[in-house]
Amino acid sequence: MLTSIKTNEFAGDKGKELGMMYFRVAIILFGAQLLMGLIAAIQFLVPGFLFELFDFNVARMVHINALVVWMLYAMIGSVYFMLSDETGEQLVHAGIGKLAFWVLTAAVTVVVLVYIFIQVGPGTEATIWLINEGREYIEAPRWADIGIVVVVLIFYWNVFATFMKGKKTGIMTVMVADLLALAGLYVAGMFFTDNISMDQFWWWWVIHLWVEATWEVFVGVLAAYSLIKIIGAKREIVEMWLWIEVLMLFGSGILGMGHHYFWIGTPEYWWEIGALFSALEPVPLVAMFVHVLYDWGKEQGAAKAEGHKGAVANNGPAIAWIVTNAFGNFLGAGVWGFFHTLPQVNIYTHGTQFTAAHGHLAFFGAYATILIGMMYLGVQYAYGIERLKATFKSKMGIFLIVFGVLGMTVALTIAGYEQVLVERAELGGGWNAFFQAQELPWYVQAMMWRAIMGVVTFVGFIYLVWDLLTIGKEQKAAQAV
Repeated sequence: MLTSIKTNEFAGDKGKELGMMYFRVAIILFGAQLLMGLIAAIQFLVPGFLFELFDFNVARMVHINALVVWMLYAMIGSVYFMLSDETGEQLVHAGIGKLAFWVLTAAVTVVVLVYIFIQVGPGTEATIWLINEGREYIEAPRWADIGIVVVVLIFYWNVFATFMKGKKTGIMTVMVADLLALAGLYVAGMFFTDNISMDQFWWWWVIHLWVEATWEVFVGVLAAYSLIKIIGAKREIVEMWLWIEVLMLFGSGILGMGHHYFWIGTPEYWWEIGALFSALEPVPLVAMFVHVLYDWGKEQGAAKAEGHKGAVANNGPAIAWIVTNAFGNFLGAGVWGFFHTLPQVNIYTHGTQFTAAHGHLAFFGAYATILIGMMYLGVQYAYGIERLKATFKSKMGIFLIVFGVLGMTVALTIAGYEQVLVERAELGGGWNAFFQAQELPWYVQAMMWRAIMGVVTFVGFIYLVWDLLTIGKEQKAAQAV
């Protein structure tokens, strides 16, 4: 992966080269997210760990924001990577695109260093502009907010101009429309107020409509593209499901946002609407995978019956991650989300570790998996490998990460259950009840298992990075023999 830009088989495709640059930063930020999560998990068990050196609120904030940023990097990289294949045209402004990459990367580096080295201080107009806004999510000082908007506009213009010049496939048409919504929604999060209810209302217009509308459609586009590339799926089938997904997600994404309104003073009718529609969001994506894999299986069986070898996936690690995406999305966003979004349930579960369980599995299952799959696709193309086979490191990477995240999810669900029983149902949800629940032995044991599963996930991440750095070079050498 490291040598994939200087020595590659892209034949001058600047979009693919730029995509690999974004993938590299994304994997570094992914590691930072996991490291911050481990620190926060240990601080749950040992509150004095790194006290006044690296406090829990900072570790948690960086953990969450690194998650959002690494996924945005990987998404931008994926769009640049697929652009020439779908449009038949080269990136029209590769130089500006590269400049925007370096500006964004420098800004992210400065912001993270500020978070780490300037953790506390007085909250003034100056700190809002230069340090942070004191938020959990989409945290960035004003200067970085404005810079991000400029960089995203450059990215969007580059993609749009290339799209207008080239072919108008269904996949690319959906992508261009989705990117406009994705970029535009960020502006809603720049609205700043010191009223926390109003602030959270606008947060959800970014976070919810990103993750449950634009990001879900984005994942559908990547799934459609990668299934065509890896198993030769029929374009008309994947595009049909993609349009159904657009129809459902832009509707259910907006209506589904109602399940976040429970605690911030919006009308009650939003609660049931939000609970119902948010549970429907992953359905079309799973349907697309099931339909494509069923057809692929039939074609392969027919080919074998006629004595042919039949089709097989040309990228083992990528297809494994992408299939994991389909079912991880359904479990994390659908099943675990539905567990606690009904208002009658959410009154007890909101803000407990149930929320963290849903968040961990949903972000991993719905987004991280397919973005890692795109990285393997990038490695395959960069080294010009006809068939990228899964290695021991590939298998260990996916097994340990999936096992670790599922383990964390179960542990957090158990911890949330303890909180609901004692903190909410028995003691009434007061401040004292919160601390009593935190000291329950079953809660502590569950959080210990969360930390252990975090370590398992991190070991899997090491295998993943090791594999991404070596698999291309090794299989290129084997192919040459």
